[in-house]
Amino acid sequence: MPARTATHARGTSSIGGGDAAAIAAVAIAARTLGLPTVRDDLDEHLATAEREHLSYAGFLADLLSAECDDRATRRQARRVREAGFPRPKRLEQFNFDANPAINPATINTLAAGEWITTGSPLCLIGDSGTGKTHLLIGLGTAAAEQGHRVRYVLASKLVNELAEAASEHQLAKTIARYGRLDLLCIDELGYLSLDRHGAELLFQLLTEREEKASIAIAANEPFSSWTTTFTDPRLCAAIVDRLTFNGHIIQTGTTSYRLAHTRKN
Repeated sequence: MPARTATHARGTSSIGGGDAAAIAAVAIAARTLGLPTVRDDLDEHLATAEREHLSYAGFLADLLSAECDDRATRRQARRVREAGFPRPKRLEQFNFDANPAINPATINTLAAGEWITTGSPLCLIGDSGTGKTHLLIGLGTAAAEQGHRVRYVLASKLVNELAEAASEHQLAKTIARYGRLDLLCIDELGYLSLDRHGAELLFQLLTEREEKASIAIAANEPFSSWTTTFTDPRLCAAIVDRLTFNGHIIQTGTTSYRLAHTRKN
């Protein structure tokens, strides 16, 4: 076995030449312990340690820091994937110039996530094509990357899921599962009218999360027109109350960015 090269700087040994048997043992241990970055990038870090004359402690710190960084990145990606967004949308991709009704400072403040920590609701209200879904997904993605448990769902799909759970006597279990989320993003609220039973099921879910966990909704109708979606006026008022109390309301306007973009082209 070739002798390991060693240099000394201020009394500490630096990493030396490669030992094939030792490197193989590290790779096996890394696989056993579930450290893919250590296994895959070991040669690169050994070369860096040799080139920069790192001490053994410095080499180990550099290698394990890379593993921690990659693990955090993988965790972020997993939380975003588990949120179920229909397509990737990030806040930095949003064109604020195309919709001056939306204040970038307000969105940046929301992106920090304090409203999720306090369990506050968020309502994005505006016509189709004004950026509601982009903002909803973008804020949800930012929240997931910060470590929050996030779920995106269409309003119609959510109500159907609750109705199916109720028919199978699993409603309490389903509502409890949604209750464990830090942020529930409900899109396209108001596109379809809900019968009284569907509205009552949604109301139960909102009540479960009220002042405990955040809900963000995107709707294409102002609150004054929600009686077309929730036909019972008293139930409609109760739902609006739960979605607005201590919440944030952003009006995205009536001018469709997509339509304006198409006309311009």
